[in-house]
Amino acid sequence: MELRKISPKFTVSPQISVEDIPAIAAEGFQAIICNRPDGEGADQPSFEEIEAAAKAAGLQARYVPVQSGMVKDEDVEAFGDALADLQRPLLAYCRTGTRSATLWSFHEAKKRPMSEILSATKAAGYDMNGVARRIANGGKTPTDTGDAHFEVVIIGAGAGGISVAASLKSRKPGLNIAVIDPADIHYYQPGWTMVGGGIFDAQSTAKTMGSLIPKGVHWIKSAVAAFEPKNNAVILDGCRVVKYDRLVVCPGLKLDWGKVEGLEETLGRNGVTSNYRYDLAPYTWQLVEQMREGRAIFTQPPMPIKCAGAPQKAMYLSGDAWFRRGVLKDIDIQFMNAGGVLFGVKDYVPALMQYVKKYDAGLNFFHNLVSVDGPAKKATFRVEKPDTDPTEVTVEFDMMHVCPPQTAPDFIRVSPLADAAGWVDVDQATLRHKEFENIWSLGDVMNAPNAKTAAAARKQAPTVADNIVADIAGRSAVAQYDGYGSCPLTVERGKIVLAEFGYGGTLQPSFPKFILDGTKPTRTAWFLKETVLPPIYWKAMLRGKEWMAKPEKLKVLVE
Repeated sequence: MELRKISPKFTVSPQISVEDIPAIAAEGFQAIICNRPDGEGADQPSFEEIEAAAKAAGLQARYVPVQSGMVKDEDVEAFGDALADLQRPLLAYCRTGTRSATLWSFHEAKKRPMSEILSATKAAGYDMNGVARRIANGGKTPTDTGDAHFEVVIIGAGAGGISVAASLKSRKPGLNIAVIDPADIHYYQPGWTMVGGGIFDAQSTAKTMGSLIPKGVHWIKSAVAAFEPKNNAVILDGCRVVKYDRLVVCPGLKLDWGKVEGLEETLGRNGVTSNYRYDLAPYTWQLVEQMREGRAIFTQPPMPIKCAGAPQKAMYLSGDAWFRRGVLKDIDIQFMNAGGVLFGVKDYVPALMQYVKKYDAGLNFFHNLVSVDGPAKKATFRVEKPDTDPTEVTVEFDMMHVCPPQTAPDFIRVSPLADAAGWVDVDQATLRHKEFENIWSLGDVMNAPNAKTAAAARKQAPTVADNIVADIAGRSAVAQYDGYGSCPLTVERGKIVLAEFGYGGTLQPSFPKFILDGTKPTRTAWFLKETVLPPIYWKAMLRGKEWMAKPEKLKVLVE
Protein backbone atom coordinates (compact mmCIF):
# COMPACT_ATOMS: atom_id res chain seq x y z
CA MET A 1 0.00 0.00 0.00
CA GLU A 2 1.39 3.38 -1.07
CA LEU A 3 -0.46 6.40 0.30
CA ARG A 4 0.19 9.75 -1.41
CA LYS A 5 -1.37 12.71 0.38
CA ILE A 6 -2.52 15.56 -1.91
CA SER A 7 -4.36 17.61 0.70
CA PRO A 8 -5.08 17.15 4.42
CA LYS A 9 -8.44 15.59 3.53
CA PHE A 10 -7.61 13.79 0.27
CA THR A 11 -5.07 11.04 -0.44
CA VAL A 12 -4.58 8.85 -3.50
CA SER A 13 -3.06 5.45 -3.93
CA PRO A 14 -2.25 2.88 -6.57
CA GLN A 15 -4.38 -0.30 -6.49
CA ILE A 16 -5.20 -1.43 -2.95
CA SER A 17 -6.06 -4.94 -1.76
CA VAL A 18 -8.68 -6.27 0.64
CA GLU A 19 -5.85 -6.93 3.11
CA ASP A 20 -4.96 -3.21 3.10
CA ILE A 21 -8.35 -2.07 4.42
CA PRO A 22 -7.63 -2.47 8.17
CA ALA A 23 -4.42 -0.45 7.79
CA ILE A 24 -6.32 2.24 5.84
CA ALA A 25 -8.87 2.46 8.65
CA ALA A 26 -6.04 2.64 11.19
CA GLU A 27 -4.59 5.64 9.32
CA GLY A 28 -7.78 7.54 10.12
CA PHE A 29 -9.51 7.46 6.73
CA GLN A 30 -13.30 7.61 6.77
CA ALA A 31 -14.07 6.64 3.16
CA ILE A 32 -12.67 5.06 -0.01
CA ILE A 33 -13.38 5.93 -3.65
CA CYS A 34 -12.56 3.38 -6.35
CA ASN A 35 -11.75 5.00 -9.72
CA ARG A 36 -10.65 1.77 -11.44
CA PRO A 37 -13.21 -0.17 -13.47
CA ASP A 38 -13.67 -3.79 -12.47
CA GLY A 39 -11.90 -6.29 -14.70
CA GLU A 40 -9.22 -3.88 -15.90
CA GLY A 41 -6.49 -6.22 -14.61
CA ALA A 42 -6.53 -9.92 -13.89
CA ASP A 43 -5.12 -9.52 -10.38
CA GLN A 44 -7.27 -6.65 -9.10
CA PRO A 45 -10.00 -7.23 -6.50
CA SER A 46 -13.51 -6.25 -7.53
CA PHE A 47 -15.12 -3.15 -6.02
CA GLU A 48 -17.67 -5.46 -4.36
CA GLU A 49 -14.85 -7.13 -2.42
CA ILE A 50 -13.28 -3.77 -1.47
CA GLU A 51 -16.67 -2.39 -0.43
CA ALA A 52 -17.43 -5.39 1.81
CA ALA A 53 -14.05 -5.10 3.54
CA ALA A 54 -14.50 -1.33 3.92
CA LYS A 55 -17.92 -1.71 5.54
CA ALA A 56 -16.51 -4.33 7.92
CA ALA A 57 -13.87 -1.78 8.95
CA GLY A 58 -16.45 0.99 9.39
CA LEU A 59 -15.53 2.85 6.21
CA GLN A 60 -17.77 4.26 3.50
CA ALA A 61 -17.03 3.26 -0.13
CA ARG A 62 -18.04 4.62 -3.55
CA TYR A 63 -17.49 3.29 -7.07
CA VAL A 64 -16.66 6.00 -9.64
CA PRO A 65 -14.96 4.03 -12.44
CA VAL A 66 -12.98 5.97 -15.06
CA GLN A 67 -11.57 4.54 -18.27
CA SER A 68 -7.79 4.85 -18.41
CA GLY A 69 -6.70 8.00 -20.25
CA MET A 70 -10.29 9.24 -20.67
CA VAL A 71 -11.48 11.37 -17.76
CA LYS A 72 -14.78 12.72 -19.08
CA ASP A 73 -16.64 15.76 -17.79
CA GLU A 74 -19.38 13.49 -16.44
CA ASP A 75 -16.71 11.50 -14.54
CA VAL A 76 -15.63 14.70 -12.79
CA GLU A 77 -19.25 15.46 -11.93
CA ALA A 78 -19.77 11.96 -10.50
CA PHE A 79 -16.54 12.30 -8.52
CA GLY A 80 -17.79 15.59 -7.08
CA ASP A 81 -21.08 14.00 -6.08
CA ALA A 82 -19.19 11.23 -4.28
CA LEU A 83 -17.02 13.74 -2.44
CA ALA A 84 -20.11 15.61 -1.31
CA ASP A 85 -21.59 12.42 0.19
CA LEU A 86 -18.51 11.03 1.93
CA GLN A 87 -16.78 11.85 5.17
CA ARG A 88 -13.18 13.09 5.20
CA PRO A 89 -10.35 12.31 5.15
CA LEU A 90 -10.77 9.89 2.30
CA LEU A 91 -8.64 7.74 0.01
CA ALA A 92 -9.16 7.42 -3.75
CA TYR A 93 -7.39 4.80 -5.83
CA CYS A 94 -7.00 3.44 -9.35
CA ARG A 95 -4.22 1.38 -10.97
CA THR A 96 -1.48 3.99 -10.35
CA GLY A 97 -3.37 6.81 -8.62
CA THR A 98 -3.15 9.08 -11.67
CA ARG A 99 -6.85 9.01 -12.54
CA SER A 100 -7.75 9.81 -8.92
CA ALA A 101 -5.26 12.71 -8.84
CA THR A 102 -6.61 13.96 -12.17
CA LEU A 103 -10.21 13.85 -10.96
CA TRP A 104 -9.25 15.80 -7.84
CA SER A 105 -7.42 18.40 -9.97
CA PHE A 106 -10.45 18.96 -12.19
CA HIS A 107 -12.84 19.04 -9.24
CA GLU A 108 -10.72 21.63 -7.42
CA ALA A 109 -10.16 23.77 -10.53
CA LYS A 110 -12.97 26.20 -9.73
CA LYS A 111 -11.84 26.93 -6.18
CA ARG A 112 -8.05 26.61 -6.11
CA PRO A 113 -5.37 28.47 -8.13
CA MET A 114 -3.78 26.47 -10.91
CA SER A 115 -0.34 26.72 -9.28
CA GLU A 116 -1.68 25.28 -6.01
CA ILE A 117 -3.23 22.29 -7.79
CA LEU A 118 -0.09 21.58 -9.82
CA SER A 119 2.10 21.96 -6.74
CA ALA A 120 -0.02 19.65 -4.57
CA THR A 121 -0.20 16.89 -7.17
CA LYS A 122 3.48 17.24 -8.04
CA ALA A 123 4.42 16.82 -4.37
CA ALA A 124 2.39 13.60 -4.35
CA GLY A 125 4.23 12.33 -7.43
CA TYR A 126 1.70 13.18 -10.14
CA ASP A 127 2.47 15.67 -12.93
CA MET A 128 -0.73 17.43 -14.03
CA ASN A 129 0.93 19.84 -16.49
CA GLY A 130 -0.41 17.73 -19.35
CA VAL A 131 -3.98 18.63 -18.37
CA ALA A 132 -3.24 22.20 -17.29
CA ARG A 133 -5.39 23.63 -20.07
CA ARG A 134 -8.41 21.78 -18.75
CA ILE A 135 -7.65 22.81 -15.14
CA ALA A 136 -7.55 26.41 -16.34
CA ASN A 137 -10.94 25.82 -17.93
CA GLY A 138 -12.52 25.03 -14.56
CA GLY A 139 -12.02 21.28 -14.99
CA LYS A 140 -14.13 21.03 -18.12
CA THR A 141 -12.78 19.81 -21.45
CA PRO A 142 -11.66 22.88 -23.47
CA THR A 143 -12.88 23.16 -27.03
CA ASP A 144 -10.27 25.59 -28.40
CA THR A 145 -6.80 24.82 -29.74
CA GLY A 146 -5.35 28.34 -29.66
CA ASP A 147 -6.74 31.85 -29.60
CA ALA A 148 -3.70 33.63 -31.01
CA HIS A 149 -0.29 32.92 -32.53
CA PHE A 150 2.91 35.00 -32.50
CA GLU A 151 6.44 34.51 -33.72
CA VAL A 152 7.78 35.48 -30.30
CA VAL A 153 5.86 35.51 -27.02
CA ILE A 154 7.43 37.21 -23.99
CA ILE A 155 6.19 36.41 -20.48
CA GLY A 156 6.58 39.47 -18.25
CA ALA A 157 6.82 43.18 -19.00
CA GLY A 158 9.37 44.12 -16.37
CA ALA A 159 12.90 45.29 -17.07
CA GLY A 160 13.83 42.07 -18.87
CA GLY A 161 10.64 41.64 -20.89
CA ILE A 162 10.32 45.14 -22.31
CA SER A 163 14.07 45.36 -22.97
CA VAL A 164 14.19 42.11 -24.93
CA ALA A 165 11.06 43.12 -26.88
CA ALA A 166 12.69 46.43 -27.80
CA SER A 167 15.99 44.75 -28.69
CA LEU A 168 14.19 42.25 -30.94
CA LYS A 169 12.23 45.03 -32.66
CA SER A 170 15.44 46.99 -33.30
CA ARG A 171 16.92 43.91 -35.02
CA LYS A 172 13.81 42.70 -36.87
CA PRO A 173 11.17 45.48 -37.03
CA GLY A 174 8.63 43.20 -38.71
CA LEU A 175 8.76 40.50 -36.05
CA ASN A 176 5.32 39.59 -34.68
CA ILE A 177 5.80 39.84 -30.90
CA ALA A 178 3.42 39.63 -27.94
CA VAL A 179 4.17 40.53 -24.33
CA ILE A 180 1.97 38.93 -21.66
CA ASP A 181 1.64 40.78 -18.35
CA PRO A 182 -1.42 41.69 -16.24
CA ALA A 183 0.13 44.77 -14.57
CA ASP A 184 -0.97 48.33 -15.35
CA ILE A 185 2.15 49.96 -13.89
CA HIS A 186 5.84 49.36 -14.58
CA TYR A 187 8.25 50.20 -11.77
CA TYR A 188 11.90 51.25 -11.76
CA GLN A 189 12.63 49.09 -8.75
CA PRO A 190 16.31 50.13 -8.32
CA GLY A 191 14.96 53.55 -7.37
CA TRP A 192 13.12 52.30 -4.28
CA THR A 193 16.30 52.30 -2.18
CA MET A 194 16.58 56.03 -2.95
CA VAL A 195 12.91 56.55 -2.05
CA GLY A 196 13.55 54.87 1.30
CA GLY A 197 16.53 57.17 1.76
CA GLY A 198 14.56 60.35 1.13
CA ILE A 199 16.25 61.08 -2.22
CA PHE A 200 13.67 60.09 -4.88
CA ASP A 201 9.91 60.57 -4.86
CA ALA A 202 8.08 57.26 -5.24
CA GLN A 203 6.09 58.62 -8.21
CA SER A 204 9.29 59.06 -10.23
CA THR A 205 9.83 55.27 -10.19
CA ALA A 206 6.50 54.40 -11.86
CA LYS A 207 5.12 54.72 -15.39
CA THR A 208 2.07 53.24 -17.09
CA MET A 209 2.77 49.93 -18.78
CA GLY A 210 1.05 51.02 -21.98
CA SER A 211 3.48 53.90 -22.42
CA LEU A 212 6.48 51.56 -22.33
CA ILE A 213 5.46 48.57 -24.48
CA PRO A 214 7.46 49.05 -27.73
CA LYS A 215 5.53 50.23 -30.76
CA GLY A 216 4.24 47.31 -32.81
CA VAL A 217 4.40 44.84 -29.92
CA HIS A 218 1.08 43.30 -28.84
CA TRP A 219 0.29 43.58 -25.13
CA ILE A 220 -1.84 40.75 -23.76
CA LYS A 221 -3.03 42.01 -20.37
CA SER A 222 -3.45 38.68 -18.61
CA ALA A 223 -1.78 36.34 -16.14
CA VAL A 224 -0.15 33.09 -17.20
CA ALA A 225 -1.64 29.93 -15.70
CA ALA A 226 0.60 27.24 -17.20
CA PHE A 227 2.88 26.15 -20.05
CA GLU A 228 2.59 23.46 -22.69
CA PRO A 229 6.13 23.60 -24.13
CA LYS A 230 5.67 20.45 -26.22
CA ASN A 231 2.70 22.14 -27.93
CA ASN A 232 4.38 25.58 -28.11
CA ALA A 233 1.52 26.99 -26.07
CA VAL A 234 1.01 29.27 -23.09
CA ILE A 235 -2.24 28.93 -21.13
CA LEU A 236 -3.65 32.14 -19.67
CA ASP A 237 -6.10 32.52 -16.81
CA GLY A 238 -9.53 31.62 -18.14
CA CYS A 239 -8.07 28.95 -20.46
CA ARG A 240 -7.18 31.25 -23.33
CA VAL A 241 -4.31 29.72 -25.28
CA VAL A 242 -1.49 31.66 -26.96
CA LYS A 243 0.74 29.76 -29.39
CA TYR A 244 4.30 30.74 -30.21
CA ASP A 245 7.26 29.89 -32.41
CA ARG A 246 9.69 31.10 -29.75
CA LEU A 247 9.13 31.91 -26.10
CA VAL A 248 10.98 34.26 -23.73
CA VAL A 249 10.27 33.79 -20.02
CA CYS A 250 11.03 36.72 -17.69
CA PRO A 251 8.22 37.31 -15.15
CA GLY A 252 10.58 38.30 -12.33
CA LEU A 253 10.37 36.59 -8.96
CA LYS A 254 7.89 36.30 -6.10
CA LEU A 255 8.29 38.24 -2.85
CA ASP A 256 7.13 35.63 -0.34
CA TRP A 257 5.97 37.88 2.51
CA GLY A 258 3.74 35.11 3.86
CA LYS A 259 6.73 32.91 4.63
CA VAL A 260 7.47 35.05 7.71
CA GLU A 261 4.75 34.54 10.32
CA GLY A 262 2.94 37.77 11.20
CA LEU A 263 4.81 39.91 8.66
CA GLU A 264 1.98 40.66 6.23
CA GLU A 265 -0.30 41.85 9.03
CA THR A 266 2.19 44.43 10.30
CA LEU A 267 3.80 45.76 7.10
CA GLY A 268 3.46 49.53 6.94
CA ARG A 269 2.59 49.72 10.63
CA ASN A 270 4.28 49.28 14.00
CA GLY A 271 7.60 50.47 12.62
CA VAL A 272 7.87 47.59 10.11
CA THR A 273 8.74 48.58 6.54
CA SER A 274 10.48 47.45 3.34
CA ASN A 275 12.04 49.16 0.33
CA TYR A 276 11.06 46.06 -1.67
CA ARG A 277 7.54 47.47 -2.07
CA TYR A 278 6.59 50.68 -3.87
CA ASP A 279 3.99 51.67 -1.29
CA LEU A 280 6.26 50.97 1.68
CA ALA A 281 9.51 52.69 0.62
CA PRO A 282 8.15 56.16 1.63
CA TYR A 283 7.28 54.70 5.05
CA THR A 284 10.94 53.71 5.44
CA TRP A 285 12.00 57.35 5.13
CA GLN A 286 9.18 58.46 7.42
CA LEU A 287 10.43 56.09 10.13
CA VAL A 288 14.05 57.21 9.65
CA GLU A 289 13.08 60.87 9.94
CA GLN A 290 11.03 60.26 13.08
CA MET A 291 13.53 58.06 14.90
CA ARG A 292 15.55 59.66 17.69
CA GLU A 293 16.54 56.64 19.75
CA GLY A 294 15.99 52.91 20.07
CA ARG A 295 16.85 49.84 18.01
CA ALA A 296 16.67 49.59 14.21
CA ILE A 297 16.84 46.12 12.67
CA PHE A 298 17.64 45.43 9.00
CA THR A 299 17.04 41.86 7.76
CA GLN A 300 18.30 39.79 4.84
CA PRO A 301 16.82 36.35 3.98
CA PRO A 302 18.60 33.36 2.39
CA MET A 303 19.74 33.77 -1.20
CA PRO A 304 18.73 34.15 -3.94
CA ILE A 305 17.17 37.60 -3.67
CA LYS A 306 16.90 40.48 -6.10
CA CYS A 307 19.68 43.03 -5.59
CA ALA A 308 21.60 41.29 -2.80
CA GLY A 309 22.93 44.63 -1.55
CA ALA A 310 19.53 46.27 -1.04
CA PRO A 311 19.03 45.17 2.60
CA GLN A 312 22.29 46.81 3.66
CA LYS A 313 21.77 49.84 1.39
CA ALA A 314 18.73 50.66 3.55
CA MET A 315 20.88 50.32 6.65
CA TYR A 316 23.64 52.61 5.36
CA LEU A 317 21.31 55.39 4.17
CA SER A 318 19.39 55.25 7.45
CA GLY A 319 22.60 55.33 9.46
CA ASP A 320 23.85 58.28 7.41
CA ALA A 321 20.63 60.22 8.07
CA TRP A 322 20.91 59.60 11.81
CA PHE A 323 24.61 60.50 11.74
CA ARG A 324 23.85 63.82 10.03
CA ARG A 325 21.10 64.61 12.55
CA GLY A 326 23.38 63.82 15.49
CA VAL A 327 21.16 61.03 16.90
CA LEU A 328 23.18 58.00 15.77
CA LYS A 329 24.76 57.58 19.23
CA ASP A 330 21.30 56.84 20.64
CA ILE A 331 20.30 54.31 17.93
CA ASP A 332 21.30 50.64 18.03
CA ILE A 333 21.62 49.36 14.44
CA GLN A 334 21.54 45.60 13.96
CA PHE A 335 21.97 43.81 10.61
CA MET A 336 20.40 40.33 10.70
CA ASN A 337 21.68 38.30 7.76
CA ALA A 338 20.66 34.70 7.04
CA GLY A 339 23.95 34.31 5.16
CA GLY A 340 27.47 34.14 6.49
CA VAL A 341 29.13 37.14 4.80
CA LEU A 342 28.40 40.84 4.47
CA PHE A 343 28.67 40.77 0.66
CA GLY A 344 29.30 37.88 -1.71
CA VAL A 345 32.22 39.47 -3.59
CA LYS A 346 35.05 39.94 -1.10
CA ASP A 347 36.74 42.85 -2.96
CA TYR A 348 33.98 45.22 -1.86
CA VAL A 349 33.82 44.15 1.79
CA PRO A 350 36.65 46.36 3.17
CA ALA A 351 34.93 49.56 1.99
CA LEU A 352 31.58 48.36 3.36
CA MET A 353 33.12 47.47 6.72
CA GLN A 354 34.29 51.07 7.11
CA TYR A 355 30.65 52.13 7.09
CA VAL A 356 29.56 49.29 9.36
CA LYS A 357 32.03 50.71 11.88
CA LYS A 358 31.02 54.33 11.19
CA TYR A 359 27.38 53.55 11.98
CA ASP A 360 28.37 51.14 14.79
CA ALA A 361 26.14 48.48 13.26
CA GLY A 362 26.05 45.00 14.76
CA LEU A 363 26.52 42.19 12.24
CA ASN A 364 24.50 39.06 13.07
CA PHE A 365 25.20 36.32 10.52
CA PHE A 366 23.14 33.12 10.07
CA HIS A 367 20.07 34.92 11.52
CA ASN A 368 16.93 34.27 9.43
CA LEU A 369 13.69 36.12 10.24
CA VAL A 370 10.88 33.61 10.89
CA SER A 371 8.18 35.62 12.69
CA VAL A 372 7.18 39.15 13.65
CA ASP A 373 4.92 40.40 16.42
CA GLY A 374 4.23 43.93 15.19
CA PRO A 375 2.21 45.32 18.11
CA ALA A 376 4.77 43.97 20.61
CA LYS A 377 7.63 45.12 18.35
CA LYS A 378 9.44 41.79 18.58
CA ALA A 379 11.12 39.78 15.81
CA THR A 380 12.15 36.13 16.06
CA PHE A 381 15.11 34.75 14.12
CA ARG A 382 16.22 31.19 13.49
CA VAL A 383 19.97 31.01 14.06
CA GLU A 384 21.76 28.26 12.12
CA LYS A 385 25.51 28.66 12.53
CA PRO A 386 27.80 26.02 11.00
CA ASP A 387 28.47 22.98 13.19
CA THR A 388 26.00 24.09 15.87
CA ASP A 389 22.41 23.13 16.63
CA PRO A 390 19.79 25.62 15.37
CA THR A 391 18.36 28.01 17.95
CA GLU A 392 15.84 30.86 17.97
CA VAL A 393 16.32 34.36 19.35
CA THR A 394 13.71 37.08 19.82
CA VAL A 395 14.83 40.70 19.44
CA GLU A 396 12.90 43.85 20.33
CA PHE A 397 12.89 46.71 17.84
CA ASP A 398 11.62 50.23 17.34
CA MET A 399 12.05 50.14 13.56
CA MET A 400 12.58 47.15 11.29
CA HIS A 401 13.38 47.11 7.57
CA VAL A 402 12.55 43.68 6.14
CA CYS A 403 13.84 42.06 2.99
CA PRO A 404 11.31 39.26 2.28
CA PRO A 405 12.14 35.66 1.28
CA GLN A 406 12.04 35.28 -2.50
CA THR A 407 11.19 32.44 -4.86
CA ALA A 408 10.28 31.88 -8.48
CA PRO A 409 6.58 32.63 -9.20
CA ASP A 410 4.23 29.74 -8.44
CA PHE A 411 3.30 29.14 -12.09
CA ILE A 412 7.00 28.81 -12.93
CA ARG A 413 7.95 26.52 -10.04
CA VAL A 414 5.34 23.90 -10.97
CA SER A 415 5.98 24.08 -14.73
CA PRO A 416 8.01 21.80 -17.02
CA LEU A 417 10.44 24.73 -17.50
CA ALA A 418 11.73 24.66 -13.92
CA ASP A 419 14.76 22.99 -12.39
CA ALA A 420 14.58 21.14 -9.06
CA ALA A 421 14.76 24.44 -7.15
CA GLY A 422 11.92 25.99 -9.18
CA TRP A 423 13.88 28.37 -11.44
CA VAL A 424 13.80 28.32 -15.26
CA ASP A 425 16.58 25.97 -16.34
CA VAL A 426 18.88 27.68 -18.87
CA ASP A 427 22.36 27.46 -20.31
CA GLN A 428 24.18 30.19 -18.40
CA ALA A 429 25.96 31.52 -21.50
CA THR A 430 23.27 31.52 -24.21
CA LEU A 431 20.28 31.77 -21.78
CA ARG A 432 18.50 29.12 -23.87
CA HIS A 433 16.44 26.51 -22.05
CA LYS A 434 18.34 23.28 -21.54
CA GLU A 435 15.47 21.05 -22.75
CA PHE A 436 13.23 23.17 -24.97
CA GLU A 437 15.27 24.73 -27.77
CA ASN A 438 12.75 27.43 -28.71
CA ILE A 439 12.59 28.88 -25.17
CA TRP A 440 14.89 31.48 -23.59
CA SER A 441 14.83 33.14 -20.18
CA LEU A 442 16.38 36.19 -18.57
CA GLY A 443 16.06 38.33 -15.47
CA ASP A 444 15.40 37.18 -11.94
CA VAL A 445 13.49 33.99 -12.79
CA MET A 446 16.23 31.96 -14.48
CA ASN A 447 18.80 29.79 -12.75
CA ALA A 448 22.12 31.14 -14.05
CA PRO A 449 24.41 31.82 -11.03
CA ASN A 450 24.46 35.61 -11.40
CA ALA A 451 23.24 38.52 -9.29
CA LYS A 452 19.55 39.28 -9.80
CA THR A 453 19.71 42.98 -10.72
CA ALA A 454 18.32 45.32 -13.38
CA ALA A 455 21.88 45.82 -14.61
CA ALA A 456 22.08 42.08 -15.27
CA ALA A 457 18.87 42.19 -17.33
CA ARG A 458 20.32 45.14 -19.30
CA LYS A 459 23.15 42.85 -20.47
CA GLN A 460 20.99 39.75 -20.87
CA ALA A 461 18.33 41.27 -23.14
CA PRO A 462 20.63 41.93 -26.15
CA THR A 463 22.17 38.46 -25.72
CA VAL A 464 18.74 36.80 -25.91
CA ALA A 465 17.71 39.03 -28.83
CA ASP A 466 20.84 38.18 -30.83
CA ASN A 467 20.40 34.46 -30.21
CA ILE A 468 16.70 34.47 -31.14
CA VAL A 469 17.40 36.35 -34.38
CA ALA A 470 20.15 33.85 -35.16
CA ASP A 471 17.75 30.97 -34.45
CA ILE A 472 15.13 32.46 -36.77
CA ALA A 473 17.80 32.56 -39.48
CA GLY A 474 18.57 28.88 -38.89
CA ARG A 475 21.91 29.53 -37.19
CA SER A 476 23.17 28.45 -33.79
CA ALA A 477 23.68 30.84 -30.86
CA VAL A 478 26.00 33.78 -31.56
CA ALA A 479 26.07 35.70 -28.24
CA GLN A 480 26.86 34.88 -24.64
CA TYR A 481 26.14 36.43 -21.26
CA ASP A 482 29.12 36.60 -18.90
CA GLY A 483 27.19 36.89 -15.65
CA TYR A 484 27.52 40.67 -15.37
CA GLY A 485 25.63 42.33 -12.57
CA SER A 486 25.91 45.66 -10.81
CA CYS A 487 25.00 46.65 -7.28
CA PRO A 488 25.46 50.34 -6.45
CA LEU A 489 25.86 50.17 -2.65
CA THR A 490 24.63 53.49 -1.24
CA VAL A 491 26.93 53.77 1.77
CA GLU A 492 26.05 57.41 2.51
CA ARG A 493 24.15 60.23 0.88
CA GLY A 494 26.50 61.36 -1.88
CA LYS A 495 28.76 58.28 -2.06
CA ILE A 496 28.40 54.79 -3.50
CA VAL A 497 30.52 51.64 -3.67
CA LEU A 498 29.79 50.52 -7.25
CA ALA A 499 30.03 46.74 -7.21
CA GLU A 500 30.28 45.27 -10.73
CA PHE A 501 31.02 41.59 -11.16
CA GLY A 502 30.31 38.51 -13.27
CA TYR A 503 30.16 34.76 -12.83
CA GLY A 504 32.30 33.53 -9.94
CA GLY A 505 32.60 37.02 -8.46
CA THR A 506 35.02 38.16 -11.16
CA LEU A 507 35.27 41.97 -11.12
CA GLN A 508 33.89 43.58 -14.29
CA PRO A 509 34.31 47.35 -13.92
CA SER A 510 32.74 49.51 -16.62
CA PHE A 511 35.28 52.32 -16.18
CA PRO A 512 39.05 52.55 -15.69
CA LYS A 513 40.16 52.96 -12.07
CA PHE A 514 41.32 56.53 -12.62
CA ILE A 515 37.74 57.46 -13.55
CA LEU A 516 35.88 55.30 -11.05
CA ASP A 517 37.27 52.77 -8.58
CA GLY A 518 34.29 50.60 -7.74
CA THR A 519 35.92 49.11 -4.65
CA LYS A 520 35.92 52.52 -2.94
CA PRO A 521 33.06 54.89 -2.06
CA THR A 522 32.91 57.67 -4.67
CA ARG A 523 30.81 60.70 -5.56
CA THR A 524 31.12 59.72 -9.23
CA ALA A 525 29.23 56.46 -8.57
CA TRP A 526 26.57 58.42 -6.67
CA PHE A 527 26.15 60.75 -9.65
CA LEU A 528 25.66 57.68 -11.87
CA LYS A 529 23.02 56.20 -9.55
CA GLU A 530 21.12 59.42 -8.89
CA THR A 531 21.34 61.22 -12.22
CA VAL A 532 22.53 58.96 -15.06
CA LEU A 533 21.04 55.50 -14.50
CA PRO A 534 17.30 56.41 -14.32
CA PRO A 535 17.23 58.02 -17.80
CA ILE A 536 19.40 55.19 -19.17
CA TYR A 537 16.75 52.77 -17.87
CA TRP A 538 13.70 54.63 -19.21
CA LYS A 539 15.13 56.07 -22.44
CA ALA A 540 17.73 53.52 -23.52
CA MET A 541 17.33 50.07 -21.97
CA LEU A 542 13.55 49.90 -22.41
CA ARG A 543 13.81 51.27 -25.96
CA GLY A 544 16.36 48.82 -27.31
CA LYS A 545 19.31 51.25 -27.21
CA GLU A 546 22.11 49.07 -25.93
CA TRP A 547 24.51 51.64 -24.50
CA MET A 548 27.43 49.79 -22.92
CA ALA A 549 25.42 46.56 -23.27
CA LYS A 550 26.45 45.19 -26.66
CA PRO A 551 26.29 41.37 -26.69
CA GLU A 552 29.52 39.47 -26.30
CA LYS A 553 30.27 37.00 -29.09
CA LEU A 554 29.86 33.37 -28.10
CA LYS A 555 33.19 31.68 -27.50
CA VAL A 556 33.38 28.32 -29.28
CA LEU A 557 35.37 25.70 -27.41
CA VAL A 558 37.71 23.76 -29.67
CA GLU A 559 38.73 20.36 -28.35
